[in-house]
Amino acid sequence: MAGSKTEGPSTPANRRDPYEVLSVSRDSSDQEIKTAYRKLALKYHPDKNANNPEASELFKEVAYSYSILSDPEKRRQYDNAGFEALDASGMDMEIDLSNLGTVNTVFAALFSKLGVPIKTTISANVLEEALNGTVTVRPLPIGTSVSGKVEKQCAHFFGVTINEEQAESGIVVRVTSAAQSKFKLLYFEQDASGGYGLALQEDSEKAGKVTSAGMYFLHFQVYRMDSTVNALAMAKDPEAAFFKRLEGLQPCEVSELKAGTHIFAVYGDNFFKTASYTIEALCAKSYEDTTHKLRDVEAQILRKRTELRQFEMEYRKALARFQEVTNRYSQEKQSVDELLKQRDTVHSSFTVSRSVVAASGSSSTPFSNGSNSSKSPGEDFKPESPGEDGSSDGKDKSSSKKRWFNLNLKGLDKKSG
Repeated sequence: MAGSKTEGPSTPANRRDPYEVLSVSRDSSDQEIKTAYRKLALKYHPDKNANNPEASELFKEVAYSYSILSDPEKRRQYDNAGFEALDASGMDMEIDLSNLGTVNTVFAALFSKLGVPIKTTISANVLEEALNGTVTVRPLPIGTSVSGKVEKQCAHFFGVTINEEQAESGIVVRVTSAAQSKFKLLYFEQDASGGYGLALQEDSEKAGKVTSAGMYFLHFQVYRMDSTVNALAMAKDPEAAFFKRLEGLQPCEVSELKAGTHIFAVYGDNFFKTASYTIEALCAKSYEDTTHKLRDVEAQILRKRTELRQFEMEYRKALARFQEVTNRYSQEKQSVDELLKQRDTVHSSFTVSRSVVAASGSSSTPFSNGSNSSKSPGEDFKPESPGEDGSSDGKDKSSSKKRWFNLNLKGLDKKSG
C-alpha cells in the first residue's frame, strides 16, 4: 500500500524532546505514538483554537515531534544524535491552509504554481468528523470508478469492500485529476470506538497531463516518490540535483488488507478552488503482468540509485580534475600569449637609425627604416635642376625641363668641339 505518514511541519522555535511532547516513552510502538499524536493534534489544532495563539504553537510542536517519531529513519537519527542529525539531513515542511491567511495563501499558491512543492496539513474538522464516525461514506465497488468535485479543505469518503480472494491478490486505489487539481488520497483505520483514524496519506503529483496519487496493497514493498527531497537537493546544489533525483523514492507502509470494508477519502488540497477527481479501486489479480512490471521496475530503480551514488563520487572527482586542468589551460594560454608578445617586442627592436651629414650650411638627410618623410638613397643622386643655376624661384616645371635640356645640349656641343 502506498502512502506517507501524516505530518511533517515547520520547526518550532524552542525544540523539546519529541517523546516528552507526545508523552510517550522511547520504546513506544508506532501505534502508541500515532494514538498520542491524534489526541494532541485534535486538541490543539488551529481550527478549534482560532483565538488561542498558544494552542497554535503547541500544535506545531506536536506535529513536528510526530514527524520525527513517525518516520523510522528520522527517529533513528534523533535517538542516535539528537536534533543535530536531523538538521544535517533537513526536514520537510508543511503548512496549515486554514491558519495561513489570504495573503500568505496567495504566495503559497504562486510558489506551488512555479513548481515548488508545498505540503499542507489536513483540516482538523475533517479529522475530527472521521474520528467521531460522522462522515458520509459512499460505496466504491472493486472494478469501478467515481468522479466528483471536492471543496478545498474538505473530503469525500469512500468504502471499498473486498472479499478473501481479493484481499489475497492485492488491491490498488488510485485517484487522478485531468484538471491537474491538488488533492490528497487518505486511508483510515477503524478505531474501537467506531470512528476512523487517519493512517496514511498520499499527496497528488503531476504525471504528464494529469495529477495522480495511488495506494498499492500488493503484498510486497512498494515505493512512493517524495518530490520535496529533490527540491531540497536542487536548492542546496543545483548541479547535483540529478544525483538526488532517485533519493525521493521512499518505502511505503505496507499493511495487510483483510476482507471487509476499508475507508479511503479524497481531500481537496487546492489553495482556492474545488478539486476535480476520479477515484477507482482495482483488484491486482486482473493486472498480474502490470504488478510484476511494477515490482521489476522499482527494483531496477533501487539498483540505479545505488549506481548513481557511486557514480556521483566518480563524477565529483572527475569534475574537480576538469576544473584543475581548465584552470591550468587558462594559465598556460596566458603564459604563451605573454611569451609571443615578448618575442614580437624583441623583433621590433631590430631597427637602424642613421643621419647623413651634408656640407656646411646644407641640411642633413636622415635615413630610417619605415620612414615615409625621408628620401630614399637613390633620390640624393638625382640631379637637381633648379639648384644648378642657383635658382629656386618656383618657376613652372616646363621651363625647368627646357633649360635643363638646353644646358645638356650645350655641354654636348662643347665635348664634340
